[in-house]
Amino acid sequence: MNRRFPILLLIFSLLVTTGSAVRAAEPERNESGATVLIYHHFGDDRYPTTDVPLENFRRQMAYLRDNNYRVVPLAQLVAALADGRDFPDRSVVITIDDGYRSIYDRAWPILKSYGFPFTVFLYVEGLEKGYSNYLTWPQVKEMQAAGVDFQDHSYSHGRLANPPPDLDEAGYRQWLRADLMKSRRILRERLGKSPDFLAIPYGEYSREVLEVGRTLGYKALLSQDPGSVSPETSPCLIPREPILGKDWSTIEHFEEVLKRVDLPITDLYPPPGRIEGNPDRFSARIEHPERYRAGSFGIYVSQFGWLPAKLRGDLVRVENPGVLARRLNRVMVSAREKRSGRTALRAWLLVRPGEVKEE
Repeated sequence: MNRRFPILLLIFSLLVTTGSAVRAAEPERNESGATVLIYHHFGDDRYPTTDVPLENFRRQMAYLRDNNYRVVPLAQLVAALADGRDFPDRSVVITIDDGYRSIYDRAWPILKSYGFPFTVFLYVEGLEKGYSNYLTWPQVKEMQAAGVDFQDHSYSHGRLANPPPDLDEAGYRQWLRADLMKSRRILRERLGKSPDFLAIPYGEYSREVLEVGRTLGYKALLSQDPGSVSPETSPCLIPREPILGKDWSTIEHFEEVLKRVDLPITDLYPPPGRIEGNPDRFSARIEHPERYRAGSFGIYVSQFGWLPAKLRGDLVRVENPGVLARRLNRVMVSAREKRSGRTALRAWLLVRPGEVKEE
């Protein structure tokens, strides 16, 4: 364990301190921001919590066109982050998880009509076993030939932060590697190249998931944490805004998430991933506190909701008001920009190992 600690520390330094070298005071926000959207089902009311009605989807795509948003390929955004380059503000990346048949039948014709690039993350086992609700490999090849980007969503679509209970740490890492190496091999055989990006199933990650993903060669790992992307976002964990369900597929919610900006933070506590025990606080260090309105800081914890946060110097924190009982908790830090009034936020996930139950 002690020999592995420096490796874990390095991974998390990439995750939570990207851009920390530029701590000089900057009264103006860098006008370089993007929103990565995540979709699942299209026009399929059998899945009300993950579906977007086609009427809503058409309105959203028209909104992007009519309001001069730049829809760019995921690879373009990742390359800019990796190289430390700025990218145009109001950039949007469209991603779709799992690989359901409604992508081919309903979403792709709409996206083609606008000329928008997009990425599909494939649940490989679902395609390999020919599940009826999923794309077929011939459909994937047809779409790939037309320029659609396909990437990895793991082989089994398991909850990677919750391994089988009988595994030690070495066994956990081996379990992760086996699943991801299987999906990588099949995608390489089916599509002619290894995947560059991994969308973590259910958005549930641990330190081990992030480390194994990077060592296997993925250039970017994508979560389901809400938030926007800035040059200070690490490719180790790119946030995505879910567009789904009754409330989160409306045009009002769509407009809201597009107006958000990134809130660069470091020294996240508790650190992202699996936790043991009960933390005494939730806190983070604000990279550019001078950009934000005094008194506008808040910290959200899934189990407790919004909590009144205090900013002391560059550290924002709240005391933990209770015992974390949920398996999953997202922690989110939010503030208002002085200049634009836009909401700035960043989130991370805490996972308590244990039995998986619907929450």
